[in-house]
Amino acid sequence: MGAAQAVITFNRTSFPTCYGTELDAALEVLGLIALKGKVVTGDALHCNRRTVAAINAGGGDWCLALKANQDSLLSDARACLGKVRKDHPIAVTEDSGHGRKETRRAIVIPAKGLAEHHDFPGLKAFGQIEATREIDGRISSEARIFALSWLPAPEVLLATVRAHWAIENALHWQLDVSFREDAARNRKDNGSANIAILRRRALDVVRRDTSKGSLSMKLQRAGWGEAFLCSILTGLAAD
Repeated sequence: MGAAQAVITFNRTSFPTCYGTELDAALEVLGLIALKGKVVTGDALHCNRRTVAAINAGGGDWCLALKANQDSLLSDARACLGKVRKDHPIAVTEDSGHGRKETRRAIVIPAKGLAEHHDFPGLKAFGQIEATREIDGRISSEARIFALSWLPAPEVLLATVRAHWAIENALHWQLDVSFREDAARNRKDNGSANIAILRRRALDVVRRDTSKGSLSMKLQRAGWGEAFLCSILTGLAAD
């Protein structure tokens, strides 16, 4: 089973205040999931000792964005990556369309001795993905570094990170299309957190409906007609 086929992703959203911070909520969720055989991906907020210890305890692996919040570890990762030989294995993917071309180059190197040095349990490797984008003749590039609990092939790193962003982008797009979440202005007390939970729960419920039609149309039908709404909820109860 490839890493990209068993990825659990933590992305930024609103959590109810009873769970404390986003990090506290993520740790709560980790305790409820069977992690063995799974790869947990997350942004830099989750690249910390508490999170990796929780994933390690559950038997999972992790691929976490490494940024300035772990400055010393990031510095050593950059130093290791800077010593890579020219013949070191890499993986390259290219995507193009709508006037845009993007090339991604991935490399993975061992993090020998650095888990103990930084007291970062389970750290086995660093990965780097350099993305070069060309849009309307303008070229830009960005290098992202990841802390890894295993030593994957560069192709696996690319697939794992791509799966992370596919999940996050798809959820954001659907929430904005169906609920205009980006335009929402509810800010008072716990209102934004409560509505965020309801939006995501509504999407989960409608996704389980097997009838024809887009998610947006099904949400509209549920709002317009009580019969369709009841059919969705009845199907949920039957499961």
